[in-house]
Amino acid sequence: MAVSLEDLAAYLDRFLAVDQVVDGPGALNGLQVQNSGKVARLAAAVDACQSTIDSAAASGADLLLVHHGLLWGDARPVTGRQWSRLKKLLDHDIAMYSAHIPLDCHPEVGNNAVLCRELGIEGGEPFGDHHGTAIGIAGTLPISRDALVARLEEILGSPPHVIPTGPEQVSRIAVVTGGGGSMIDQVRDAGIDTFVTGEGTHHSYFDAEEWKINVIYGGHYATETFGVKALAAHVEAKFGTPWEFIDHPTGL
Repeated sequence: MAVSLEDLAAYLDRFLAVDQVVDGPGALNGLQVQNSGKVARLAAAVDACQSTIDSAAASGADLLLVHHGLLWGDARPVTGRQWSRLKKLLDHDIAMYSAHIPLDCHPEVGNNAVLCRELGIEGGEPFGDHHGTAIGIAGTLPISRDALVARLEEILGSPPHVIPTGPEQVSRIAVVTGGGGSMIDQVRDAGIDTFVTGEGTHHSYFDAEEWKINVIYGGHYATETFGVKALAAHVEAKFGTPWEFIDHPTGL
């Protein structure tokens, strides 16, 4: 069943509150590339790169939903790989819609909300200030550290990197998918004993060690596959448009 691209993009803008959620400097959320006007099939991917665009074209998608889009505000010439990516989209009449922080923090289809539900975290509340937006979620999950790591590995499909410098029995958990490692000071200030995120800096080890916090790095890519899948499923339920997920893991 085909839907108007204009109507679908307007719906996503409202549903994700793209005009209300503050993102990082230069981030452009919403419709980044239009097509001839109709969407009958979706593809979803974490990143807008040549590989995912090629796969979307091969799948016959009319719209590619991504978390990390092509355009981040800085003016640059349409040459090289930027030209190649855009040409493939235009040649195959594929629109692209990108949602960065609005998809991280969404209470229903957001990366953090879905991962928290998968982990079984209860009483989730907004957590972690990022440019004025509470991007993550903090909640309660009485579980051993080892059991939490095993559960996360099963959910992500790959072993996380663990800094086991907090209590062996976990109680309060904060989840910030992607590159949330820089928020470890906010984890400390909130009295949270375990932090689940995607990646962090070298010195975060010493932060975790000296502040006695468990930090579990699940990978930037792996922790951010949830939002685009949930969003595409939501669109299918709302508009009847089938979708598929294009998996292009970075291992990072």
